[in-house]
Amino acid sequence: MFRKPIHNKLRFMISGLLSAALLVTAGCGAQVGNKESQNKGKTTVVKHAMGETKVKGKPKRVVVLTNEGLEALLSVGVKPVGAVRAFSGGGTWYPHLEKKMKGVKDVGLESQPNLEAIAALKPDLIIGNKIRQEKVYNQLSAIAPTVFAEQLSGDWQDNLKLYTTAVGKKDEGKKVISDFDKRVKSIKANLKKEGKQDTKVSVVRFLPGQTRIYYKDSFPGVILDQVGLKRPKTQEKNEFAKEVTKERIPDMDGDALFYFTYQETGKGKEGSEIEKEWTQDGQWKKLDAVKNKRAYKVDDIIWTTAGGVEAANLLLDDIEKYLLKK
Repeated sequence: MFRKPIHNKLRFMISGLLSAALLVTAGCGAQVGNKESQNKGKTTVVKHAMGETKVKGKPKRVVVLTNEGLEALLSVGVKPVGAVRAFSGGGTWYPHLEKKMKGVKDVGLESQPNLEAIAALKPDLIIGNKIRQEKVYNQLSAIAPTVFAEQLSGDWQDNLKLYTTAVGKKDEGKKVISDFDKRVKSIKANLKKEGKQDTKVSVVRFLPGQTRIYYKDSFPGVILDQVGLKRPKTQEKNEFAKEVTKERIPDMDGDALFYFTYQETGKGKEGSEIEKEWTQDGQWKKLDAVKNKRAYKVDDIIWTTAGGVEAANLLLDDIEKYLLKK
């Protein structure tokens, strides 16, 4: 996805806001904020993808610009004042987070954050990602201290450590990861107990206009590897994913096959149409996973779009549901 150019009028408004903010803070060397949001306490130097940022105390007014960052904050009890909206799912927030998001302001998309809306919230910390928002990092930093993670995909655990350190919740973040690792260890042991540790799992995604096979360096790929599950030989690659044609359907086979479909209105041929077209293809029906009723349709949001700790735990739920005895 590409960030669209900011309209001239909006650019002028943002420029005015940022200029005013810089004038206010020039004399004292502080970042933008109001009396309510200013923190007293130890200043932490946070090293991140764009360098180093000084964060004072425990920020009270946090804006987060990725969903995996949002899930990280919510997992340690930090509700942001602003967050980017969901890519899909039909609402402002992803369905599995909606109940926790009351009162949080929408600040645009991950690929196009609304700088004016962010500045209006007077944050004392902004959390984002280099892949998504590198081009506007300097503008964000003029609004408030800004911390960026380097990558997305399967890096949610490293990112969670960074984010929770930035908000002064480092120990709480360690516990969240520890709890997840305990679940992983338990599922891994149960798979071994039931003789399923060598199950080869295939991962396929349908999108508007394309179909992908997901490899090991992806959100689901990392988690499948953590619980000790294998991948078909054609998917044993330390890469993210590969767009494929129907000639590659045989490469989608496995002992079990998880597939999911991304839906975004207005993107040409919808993902559900692509899914229907492929799953009715004769080659798909010949896959062993399909013939053995081991092809499972799961939630695209949980298996890849969301990409945070909440989704990771729900993905583990699916592994238990479909691959382990009840």
